[in-house]
Amino acid sequence: MNTQRIQYLVSMALIPLLAVACFVFNFSSALALVLGLVTAITVGNPYISKTRKLTSNLLSIAVVGLGAGMDLNVVGRVGAQGVGYTVLGISLTLIFGYFLGKVLKTERDTSILISAGTAICGGSAIAAVSSSIKAKPHEISVSLGVVFMLNALALIVFPLVGHHFNLTEGQFGLWSALAIHDTSSVVGASMQYGAHALEVGTTVKLARALWIVPVTLFFGYLVSRKQEATAGKTKFPWFILGFLLAAALVTWIPQLQGAGKVVNELAKKLLVVTLFLIGANLTRDTLRSVGVRPLIQGVLLWVIVGGLTLAAILAGWIGLA
Repeated sequence: MNTQRIQYLVSMALIPLLAVACFVFNFSSALALVLGLVTAITVGNPYISKTRKLTSNLLSIAVVGLGAGMDLNVVGRVGAQGVGYTVLGISLTLIFGYFLGKVLKTERDTSILISAGTAICGGSAIAAVSSSIKAKPHEISVSLGVVFMLNALALIVFPLVGHHFNLTEGQFGLWSALAIHDTSSVVGASMQYGAHALEVGTTVKLARALWIVPVTLFFGYLVSRKQEATAGKTKFPWFILGFLLAAALVTWIPQLQGAGKVVNELAKKLLVVTLFLIGANLTRDTLRSVGVRPLIQGVLLWVIVGGLTLAAILAGWIGLA
């Protein structure tokens, strides 16, 4: 039996086993992500097409489950307070992304996808916007590769920076929601920081994710040369409604709060599994597909957004009452 065959068999067994371990044991979000990344790079991921689809589904289920541990009154208050920051943040991010793309001469559609992914909610925004502007497969792959790598880095870096600047849980949750790409990494990072950080981060990020629809329609109108641009294909993040429904049930029916806590804990474990799979999706081919210019644009845009947002929070210009 040759080495390649052995490696394939090892990867077939290792990925399911590690996924189960992430659910059963108390692995941190960062550890799960790193485990998935190391596994994909060293022995590969033979289930890549399945894990990519599964990641999206598991994330949706996990987010709905997290709602079972939230107070809807707090969710409503935090979400309403974050609307102003969301509109301003998305607008500035798209503007910065546009100019960085011009300076670096990044492919137009790749630049749009990276900007949209940074501005709203990472992979979900890229998937929605790509359908609207009819982006090419390699442009989508490159954009997703950039965002996934920065998501992995954020999961490790953000808690360290938050503790360095002595951010409160509320401040960290807000910063994570405004500066980290994907909902999964926002939840993973804020979950490490504390329960209130998780509550704030999840709520503000989900409110931000609602902007997928208008932003997708905007780019579809702006870029497409045909009136029948695929704006109708926009994927609405239905898990947001599930999150709100779960929070409403445990808030309005106190008898369900006990069960809600159990569901919430299971959802956190499921999220850790999701983060492992996200890491496992970053294969060698995915990493190789990321060009220098899109990577530089993604990193610079992320640093600008994260730095300005952190500075505004520390200065007291933005915050939650």
